[in-house]
Parts: sequence; C-alpha cells; structure tokens
Amino acid sequence: MSVRKIIHIDMDAFYAAVETLDQPALRGLPLVIGGDPRSRSVVCTASYEARKFGIRSAMPCSEAYRRCPQAIFLPPRFERYKEISNQIREIFHRYTPLVEPLSLDEAYLDVTSNELGLYASRLARMIKEDIARETGLTCSAGVGPNKLVAKIASDLRKPNGLVVVRPEEVESFMRTLPVRKIHGVGPATEKRLTQLGYHLCSDIMGQPLEALSMALGRHGEWIWHAAHGRDDRPVETNWERRSYGREDTFARDISDVETLSQKIQELAADVSAALKKSEKKGRTITLKVKYFDFRSVTRSFSVDAATDDLAKISEIATDLLNSKTDAGQIPVRLLGVSVSKLAARVDARD
Repeated sequence: MSVRKIIHIDMDAFYAAVETLDQPALRGLPLVIGGDPRSRSVVCTASYEARKFGIRSAMPCSEAYRRCPQAIFLPPRFERYKEISNQIREIFHRYTPLVEPLSLDEAYLDVTSNELGLYASRLARMIKEDIARETGLTCSAGVGPNKLVAKIASDLRKPNGLVVVRPEEVESFMRTLPVRKIHGVGPATEKRLTQLGYHLCSDIMGQPLEALSMALGRHGEWIWHAAHGRDDRPVETNWERRSYGREDTFARDISDVETLSQKIQELAADVSAALKKSEKKGRTITLKVKYFDFRSVTRSFSVDAATDDLAKISEIATDLLNSKTDAGQIPVRLLGVSVSKLAARVDARD
C-alpha cells in the first residue's frame, strides 16, 4: 500500500480576515466576530491582534470585551463567508477530487495521485498562492502522510505558514510535541495525561498501549497511536457530520448543581459556536452524565424547530440535568452536551 500524501488547509482567522478584506480600515485592529458583548453571544473567531489579549473562539463576547474593551465587535455574516469558502473549494478541486471539508475554513486534500505529478509540498504552495491571488486571503498548510500529522503541521506556523512532514520524519516530528497537540485531547484529557506523567508525545511513545487503554479506555488507544503519528483514516469526500458535542472530565467529582449548571453553560457555548461555524442547526439536545463510580447516563430532548442558540441549548441541557439525572445526590465526574438531528441553516442571519 502506497503512503498517502495529505494536505490540510486552514484559513487564517477566516471570518475576521473576510471582514478586513471587505473593510480595509479594520486592518491591524483587534476584531471579534460574534456579536454584541452585552448579549449572550460567543466569539466565532478573532483577528490575531485580538488573540494577543487571550480572546479565543467560543469565549463569551462579554469576556472578550473585558479582556479588550477597545476591540471591534461584529456579527457574523455567514452568507459572505460561505461565498468565499465555495470559491476556495473550487481551487481545491483543481488539484484533486478527494477533498473533505471540515468547516467553511478548513479541509483535507488527498493528493497521493495527482494529474500534475507534483510533490505534495509543491501542490500546497500552489494552492496557497491561488487562494492569496484570487481571494486576497492567507491560509496555513500542513503536509503529511496522514490526516493527523497534516492537521497538526498546519497549526504550527500560523498565519500563512507551510509545514511539511515526510513519512520518515513522523516519529521525530511527534516526539517533541505536547500531548495537547493531539486531535481529541482537550484541557481535561491533557490534565489527566499530565497527572499520569505524560507531557510530551515521547512520554507516551515509551509506554505500552495497555497503559493508556487502562487509564483512558478506548480514547487512550487513539491517543497512543496518535502520539506515534499513526492515523489510517481516509479523506472522506461524502462524509457528513451527524452531531456536534463537547464534554469535560473534571479534576474532582462535583456535587454542587450550580457548578454543574455553569459547566453546562460553557459546554453549550462551544457547541453553539461549532454549529454556527458549520452553518448547522439541530433538533435534539443530549446531556451525558458520568458519575463518580463511572456509571454513565444520557438524556435527550427534541425541539420542534432546529436550533443553534446558546441559551436554548444550555436551558434544555440544564433542565435535563435537574429533572432526569441524580446530579446533586451523586457526585459527577464528567458532563457532555451535544446536538444532533442536524439541518443546514435556512437563514444565516437568524
């Protein structure tokens, strides 16, 4: 079996960059795309100037304002972003039919076999040049033998970067990376890995697979293989996501319902931001609860009209917590919020 050649393209601060493209006077200013900081809206993305203040995606706009009162807050214009995204995807398809969009601003491309007969690194440069010339925007690219490595590589030299990892370089590339660079390792999992003594991928490389599996279950198996730079997932051109969700494992079990409700608010903010970014809404909100003894329950509620609204998702998940679980009586070690039964946004402005 031949080694795959995968390119991961990630647009640089896409929404903010489009706004700056359309309004050049905004260039160089701290710009937050999300909405009025006096509302319950969350940050969709922020310009690099705003990120210097610690502003990040899914953060409440009110918090972003506290960190940078001089920032300019704009509501997202999804139709405009989709227009530019479609233009970028047309560029991708000039080079390969094997394109897997992840959202409006990033995609995987499989260029293992390409009609131009060029190296993947050369194709990545050509794609970046085409995007810059035809849209006025920059992107960062990662090239590797699989999706995992390519995605990590694209994030290392933002903005406007290009990192190439050849097959024989994968192990040395992964060895010095912090474990948080592995796709699927969030703050809670990173903390758990740190507690186990795993700070770098090299720390995991020196351990047997069973050690991670015992500590983290099936997720541990993925992390072990990922730390070695292994990923067999193909680029899926017809892949369609069925749900958006976030979960968090707590450092200590939580019994206080108010604290759990606040955690739900944070998780719902992430889910709402992800739905908006991908132009999706969903009808079914699901709450996952794992108790201190590792027993898990899931509780769901379906609404009549699909939603991506933070307040609605949070309210329903909190109601499920209070009425359909033993939270408050039994300590909780993990919470998760997800939205499924997805549909495309009919009106990006609602």
